[in-house]
Amino acid sequence: MRDVPQYTVFWLAALERDRLPVETSGVIEEFVRVLERSEGTQLRGAYLTVGFRPDVDLILWLIGYDPAHFQELALALRRTELGRALPFRYTYFGMAGVSQYDPTHGPAFLRGVAPKRYLSVYPFVKTPEWYLLPFEERRRLMAEHGRLGDEFPSVLTNTVNSFGVQDQEFIVALEDDDVATLIRMVQRLRAAEVRKYTQLDTPIFLGQRFEPREALSRLVG
Repeated sequence: MRDVPQYTVFWLAALERDRLPVETSGVIEEFVRVLERSEGTQLRGAYLTVGFRPDVDLILWLIGYDPAHFQELALALRRTELGRALPFRYTYFGMAGVSQYDPTHGPAFLRGVAPKRYLSVYPFVKTPEWYLLPFEERRRLMAEHGRLGDEFPSVLTNTVNSFGVQDQEFIVALEDDDVATLIRMVQRLRAAEVRKYTQLDTPIFLGQRFEPREALSRLVG
């Protein structure tokens, strides 16, 4: 891991089919070309959410070291023909790093772990009372939360900070090849004492990962 901060962004888009041209193969290639040639950003995955959410069709998950690069790419995509038909409905942006409670724990993507088939991503906010607890008590509660999560070793966890730059405090992104495992893990974590300090953890978006061309072909085809 580099010493400079690493950032991530989730762009959640919905297709406006009436804005698509009759011939779509060219617009897909234009969009993918801009996405893949972007300077300073790396695409972790393109995820179809069709059938899982009525308000979002596609998630693009990117990582990078300079927030300005995300903005430049967003502007470039918006200038493409397909980009004009794929406006973002939600954007979740945050900074990655190791946990303040356990320096050995950090986002899976920060460690270079390969992405998995399914992604569940959502904003997360703690109650004000959480931050008034002594640090050692917060660390104890998070350790219990971590032990419960360790019962599901296949799940990749990615939690990043959004304090002061977006409405939520954290973004939580969970990855696994099996949706049932994601469900069981989150259900198990409901038993953690720290749960009572959760103020917000919705909306939740589930997507299936595809290569960008295949994702877009499936979406607009």
